[in-house]
Amino acid sequence: MKTWHWIALGVVFVISLILEFFFMEIKSPHWWNSIPAFYAIWGFLGTVAIIYISKWLGKLFIFRDEDYYDA
Repeated sequence: MKTWHWIALGVVFVISLILEFFFMEIKSPHWWNSIPAFYAIWGFLGTVAIIYISKWLGKLFIFRDEDYYDA
């Protein structure tokens, strides 16, 4: 990535961090909102699940044996 990409990403990160503290809801309507980094953990676990499920489906439906196309 170019330098200006990293600078733009840093600016967006800092702005979102500042806005989160100013507009953060004190009373959360759901219990999971009180867990620190819940959405980061949830996103990581979801990504890991997608990777393993897609690998399993690939082995089940797409991948063939090495000599599958030999007559």
